[in-house]
Amino acid sequence: MATEADTASIEHPLLTDGFLQRRNYQLQLAESATGTHTLVCLPTGLGKTTVSLLVTADRLNDAGGKALFLAPTKPLVQQHADFYREALEMDDDEIVVFTGDTPPEDRAALWGDARIVIATPQVVENDLVGNRISLADVTHLTFDECHRATGDYAYVYIAERYHADATDPLVTGMSASPGGDLEEIEIVCENLGIENVEVMTEEDADVAEYTHDTDVRWEEVTLPEEIIEMRDALNEVIKDRLQKLKSLGVTNSTNPDLSQKELNKMRGELKKMMDNDQSDGYKGMSTHAEVMKLRRAVELVETQSVESVRRYFERQREAARSSGASKASQRLVADPKVREAMRIADSYDGLHPKFSQTRILLAETLGINEGERAIVFTESRDTAEALVDFLSASFDVNKFVGQGDKEGSDGMTQTQQQDTLDAFRAGEFEVLVSTSVAEEGLDVPEVDLVLFYEPVPTAIRSIQRKGRTGRQAEGQVVVLMAEDTRDEAFFWIARRREKQMHQELADLKASTDDIEDEITDDDQTGLDAFDDGNGSDGGAGESAGDDEPAGASEPAASDEATESVGADGGSETQPGLTDFEAEAKSSGDDENGESDGSEIDDADGDEDAADEDAADEDDADEEGVVATAGVDEGVEVVVDQRELDSNIARDLSKRDELTTRLETLAVGDYVLSDRVAVERKAAADFVDSLLDGDRSMFEQVGELSRGYSRPVVVVEGADLYNQRNVNPNAIRGALASLAVDFGMSVLRTEDEEDTAELLETIARREQETRDREVSVHGEKTTKTLGEQQEYVVSSIADIGPVTARSLLEHFGTVEEVMTATEDELEDVDGVGQVTAERIRNVVGSDYE
Repeated sequence: MATEADTASIEHPLLTDGFLQRRNYQLQLAESATGTHTLVCLPTGLGKTTVSLLVTADRLNDAGGKALFLAPTKPLVQQHADFYREALEMDDDEIVVFTGDTPPEDRAALWGDARIVIATPQVVENDLVGNRISLADVTHLTFDECHRATGDYAYVYIAERYHADATDPLVTGMSASPGGDLEEIEIVCENLGIENVEVMTEEDADVAEYTHDTDVRWEEVTLPEEIIEMRDALNEVIKDRLQKLKSLGVTNSTNPDLSQKELNKMRGELKKMMDNDQSDGYKGMSTHAEVMKLRRAVELVETQSVESVRRYFERQREAARSSGASKASQRLVADPKVREAMRIADSYDGLHPKFSQTRILLAETLGINEGERAIVFTESRDTAEALVDFLSASFDVNKFVGQGDKEGSDGMTQTQQQDTLDAFRAGEFEVLVSTSVAEEGLDVPEVDLVLFYEPVPTAIRSIQRKGRTGRQAEGQVVVLMAEDTRDEAFFWIARRREKQMHQELADLKASTDDIEDEITDDDQTGLDAFDDGNGSDGGAGESAGDDEPAGASEPAASDEATESVGADGGSETQPGLTDFEAEAKSSGDDENGESDGSEIDDADGDEDAADEDAADEDDADEEGVVATAGVDEGVEVVVDQRELDSNIARDLSKRDELTTRLETLAVGDYVLSDRVAVERKAAADFVDSLLDGDRSMFEQVGELSRGYSRPVVVVEGADLYNQRNVNPNAIRGALASLAVDFGMSVLRTEDEEDTAELLETIARREQETRDREVSVHGEKTTKTLGEQQEYVVSSIADIGPVTARSLLEHFGTVEEVMTATEDELEDVDGVGQVTAERIRNVVGSDYE
């Protein structure tokens, strides 16, 4: 029974009266999280967001500043924003939402006025790299679903910037399932700068009052003969392809049930053969692709539905008929046994036994037991849609899938997703059939039954799905398994991993002191990475404003000695190598050693690989990104938006006295001054661009050389001559042509870190030593008439080259663009209301 204290509401100057029920365990967690950087582990549905909100309210009331709340998807962001606006006594416009749907120029203005920003991490990452926002006055930063903070995920970069930039930082990480073992949890803590771990489980007395028993049972189904026949035919083809790979020496097995780990190892061996220019490697890689396609078909046959494999085969047939079809696709659909499996699938008019079992279980829950709502989870969107069609005859049912469109299947918009959940909560329908998009944190209503259409081999996802039941009353979870299939393997993997995670959380709860010692060890990437050198540990309440990033490795002096020296052997304006070395040391020694975690493997890789419908992970800005104004001091590097796929921009943005700015550049990837622009090519991309008939390397550098008097091509990677079986002399010829025919400086770097060092060195040399300014339009004027017209239009309100071409193609002349009304401008593809207003404001306003 809840105590009298628990039934009362929480009182606080910033909280809406009577809105939040007083739960002692939430208050205990919030108190701990207010004192230091804390990971909060709490079962799904028990109010992790409330804990973070209490910390935010306390920090804003006591320390001022603003709060930033990060969540991995747009629906989650909107859900949290709605909750915060209801729970907090502040104007709604003080709580703002940042997603890729919010224009960058609007975000810069909204950030300044907001007290709380709730955002997807990719957008905040872009704004930090582009110098649009500052984390200096953020007094509380929340990472929702913080188990994602591994590898190159945006959380890692944002956390590093926050601890380095914020004056009074405080981090709260939240997850129901932070990792599969202590090492994974330690990595998350290190990456987020967390020094305290608070764990509460359903066994804790305070939490147990708000949870109920969840009955978990497993239902086995037997496959009919036709489905087994399809599976066996496909497995015969897999055996044949594995035999071919065995003859190449990359595997010793022809068992069609070999693990994904073994397949990945096989692929690695084939890649080595390709790197050594062995033709068998390319043939083997094509055969490996066939095996992967066939295994996916077998998985659909065994565990999903005949309809899903039918759709899959049709997509393979279309792919084989398309122009540029791969040999793997063509061989696949031409194989007699595959065609036999296709024939069986096309003629089969029965149901996969999981379909009928799903209907029985729903009838039992919603009919006999008078339940109100149920969720059916499946890995496949094809299966989700087939289930909706099948179940609609007996129940009120709707689907819930991600935003991305798949082949033959439209995704759901954010509005459609929200409307579907609202209708489900309101009881307008009783069964929600969902892909994995509803697993993680999304406020799916309490249900009487969670049905797993297939076992989930990842403990994190299994726990999150089960979290949808048992919050308010007893509920049940049912997992369907097809007998003698990979379902059984996934079942045992899931049980083992889930048991392991429960044990790890128990161990974590019992050994938080050891964890804290480990994550602050000198050999780890803990808070010591952000230490200001004055004894501060970077915790809440201590200033981190004077933090200095670790020093940079000394750049190679010889890389930039490209300008000719006068006849007398020297010049006051042309430093020699000795002078340059001293210059490089004085300007570069403080810029290295900051890890962004890219060397850490993604702990949730197996989850991501199977997660077909996890929407909004890649919440990047749309074309036409504008930059903020230039910097008054220090060095500036302009970065093309598309370069955010690499770590270079993030690396540069963390360096002392160096500012990055994002633009959609017409030419080049980086602009370092009014005369230096850089086209960066990884070794593989460099060779690809030589073979690309649509837009060759020489076309790109031609445009670069017309815009800038000192164009540079950086070729990144040590294996340039081992790409795509291209004769090394052909590559050498291309390099010679770039240097001799196009006047390009061609520089080689080892990796992204080396490239970042080189870019900084050139930028400092240009802007500090030579006192040159940055100009995205360059200094040369030898443009064609069309290029000059595009230049003029693209400079209006920084609308960018693509939109400039659209405007000119629509109106015909620069003059017509300048005199067009807002309504006329909005008729142009790619020009919305905000851009039209901006153009008219620039063109029609009085000069000040």
